[in-house]
Formats: sequence, structure tokens, C-alpha cells
Amino acid sequence: MLLYLHIPFCDSKCHYCAFNSFTSNHHLKKEYLKALLTQLDYELEYFEVKKLTSIYIGGGTPSTFPVPFFEEIFKRVASLITPLTEITIEANPNSAKKEWVEGIYNLGVNRISFGVQSFDSKKLKFLGRNHTPKMAKEAINLAKRIGFKEINLDLIYGTKFDNEKFLEKEISTALTLPITHISAYYLTLEPNTPFFDKEEYLNPNEEVGYILKELIPFPQYEVSNFGKKRSIHNLGYWKLQPYIGVGAGAVGFKNKVRLYPPSDLKEYLQNPLKKEKEVLTSQELRLEKLFLGLRSCVGIKENLVKEKKAKLLIKEGKLIKKRDRFFNPNYFIADELALFLS
Repeated sequence: MLLYLHIPFCDSKCHYCAFNSFTSNHHLKKEYLKALLTQLDYELEYFEVKKLTSIYIGGGTPSTFPVPFFEEIFKRVASLITPLTEITIEANPNSAKKEWVEGIYNLGVNRISFGVQSFDSKKLKFLGRNHTPKMAKEAINLAKRIGFKEINLDLIYGTKFDNEKFLEKEISTALTLPITHISAYYLTLEPNTPFFDKEEYLNPNEEVGYILKELIPFPQYEVSNFGKKRSIHNLGYWKLQPYIGVGAGAVGFKNKVRLYPPSDLKEYLQNPLKKEKEVLTSQELRLEKLFLGLRSCVGIKENLVKEKKAKLLIKEGKLIKKRDRFFNPNYFIADELALFLS
């Protein structure tokens, strides 16, 4: 079973960010922890959890949450964790101080993901990040010294800065650090963010993703993910396995049903067990399997698509068949393949 825990607190809001996060209301952290634990206890019973294969703590910025709060969370799930459980936490370089990183590591977290986004000062300012390239390097090296063996860093590309030479510098800098995984996300101009509709902020070169892919030496196993080792949690989502979502705005999934707790912080604090349910039809599930499978190493079962269309894509080199599954050799065209096959 996969467990996602959402920590919605942030020191500042990045210009591109559309995630459910808040820069105010930090005084409500204790109340939030209490609500989170209430929901967690309920979900573990509702999902009949015997074992957790993965725990992912995201945000927001989990590194703004004190270690003692996480201790309370880990007490609730201790009996469900095995030596093989992947436990990931997100952190920002400016708030991942030595005491915090040590505390998290001692709790049993075995994978840490840093929101670096760039190693260029101008680009960081453009994105609204509040750390420096030096902070990012120091945080990653600190995590390695403390004992983390699995370290991811997030990068954002596709901005007006990102020509080939610029990306070469970004990746070469990243590779001087003890990382095992890179998540590279193309900048999207989301509604209700300062970047919305600012097309001039993007790099118009459609090949920028291919340029980045050639620069990263780790295997690409999903359109945005490259790693020496694949993330168990990521793969679980793409396989459409059941997952628990705990926290304001988190999402759960079980038996064709999506579960949505309140995204509004105060509403969540008042009733963390409240949920909206979305029952997916067979056709909706099929489409999700197509989109998720084609954008990742998961692939799709041959019975999901019409044989005639699949054969055409195989002839064009856009699909590869292995036993009873089709795989996409070019994740960057996953959406158009899924639409064609739908």
C-alpha cells in the first residue's frame, strides 16, 4: 500500500506553484498535526493496511514541519513499515537544516527529495525560489554526510533561460553532487499563479526536453523522472495501485473511487474525515491506464487498445510490443499516443 502525507505549509509561494500550500497559518501546525493523525488512523483502517510499501511526505514544504511532529506520525505507522519500505520526504534547501535532516534520517526516512529547481541565481529569482545555488549544494551534501543513500533533486526546465548551453551547466552542476535521481519538470503556466498566460516566460524550442534527456545519464523511466533506482512510490501511481492520501488536498484511490479530503485548511481542521468521492467509470479507468502507462515504463496491456491502431504505431516505431504489453519508447509524445489509442 502507498501512503501520501501532505504538509501544506510553505515559507513562500513560488511564482509557478499551483499546489495546495499556504504561506500563512503557520500557527495552526499543531492543530493540523492533530487532524492529520485523526485522518491517518481512519484511513489505515478503511484501506485495511497490513504493510506499507511506500510512504511519501510532500507539500508544501515538509521541512517547515518540526521533527517532533513527524515522530508522532511515525509512531502510528511503525508496525506497518518493513526494511523494504521506501520512505521519501521533500525538503527545500533553505529550511533543511542539519538538526532537521538528522532528525528525519533517524526516524527512518531513507529517501530525500530537494526542491532545487535550478543552480542559477537569476533563474531561481525568476521562479520565486528563496534559496541560493550554494544552499542547494550544501543541503544535498549534508544529506549525504548524514547517511542518505537515495537523494533526488527537482529541476524545472522549459523557461526562457533554458537553451542547450544553460541546461548543460545545470546538469553538470547537478552531477557534481551525490544524487541518485533527478525529477525534471517542464514549466507549466498554471491558472491562479503569477506565471499564468505569460507565454514569453517559456522556451519556444520544442526539442528542449530531448536536449535535457541526453544530458542526464540516469535511465529515464517516466517523462519527468530519471534515476539510478526507480521510485517505488512513483511506479505505484503509474500502475494505478490503491493509495492513501492524508492531509488537506491530498487524494486517495481505492476500488475505482477517488477520495478528496477538503483542500481548504480550516475546513480540513474542522473535519479531517470529510471527503468528496469520484467514482471512475470503466472508460475513465481505461483512459487513465493509457495515459499513465504510455508516459512511463509501466506500459499498457494489449487488450486496452484496438489491434489495428497498435499495429500502425508499431510500424511507425512509436510502440514496442513485449509479450502482452505495449511500451512507448518516447515518453514526450505519450499524450498524443494515448489520444490516438483512446
